[in-house]
Amino acid sequence: MTIRHLVILAKAPRLGRAKRRLAADIGALEALRFYRFTLARTIRRLGRDHRWKCWLFVDDGEARWPGHLPRRRQTRDDLGQRMDAALRSLPPGPVVLVGSDIPGVTPSDIRDAFRQLAGNDAVFGPAADGGYWLVGLAHAKAAPGLFRDIRWSSEHALSDTVRNLHEANAYGLTIERNDVDDGPAYARWRGEVAS
Repeated sequence: MTIRHLVILAKAPRLGRAKRRLAADIGALEALRFYRFTLARTIRRLGRDHRWKCWLFVDDGEARWPGHLPRRRQTRDDLGQRMDAALRSLPPGPVVLVGSDIPGVTPSDIRDAFRQLAGNDAVFGPAADGGYWLVGLAHAKAAPGLFRDIRWSSEHALSDTVRNLHEANAYGLTIERNDVDDGPAYARWRGEVAS
């Protein structure tokens, strides 16, 4: 039986280490509170599901990471290189990667991504801002060069990544979700939580 792998990309939840763009808009302490809440919620929602093996890929900051999840260090490269290394470094099987700043992510989102990888080389979870909150590969050799020349943190991130797929690579899209990277996204999230 093929093992499915879920990667949660995380930074140590320390003041000034994570969510710097968000902190510039709402303040460092509130950004840290948001990140701690969202990271803990993501791990709680996704980390114990038996349909996949969950991995934490962490930066080199010290933190009290949950003991029940295997951890690996992220490389010290740019975002694309860190994601590529995480997606391609695990034992054989389909791999889905999510960030730790997607408050709405659910186990059914992850199940859908794996389902789409049964017939596609790659899968993306689009975000309203033109980026993506989830990326997955059917196997480690799928879609080489996927993260080359991406305009990160822009409305072009998803289209740039899809452009890097070869013609033979089929891809799927999951539900649109929003990551929370800046003040306006945070305000939208707060409005959703309040309603």
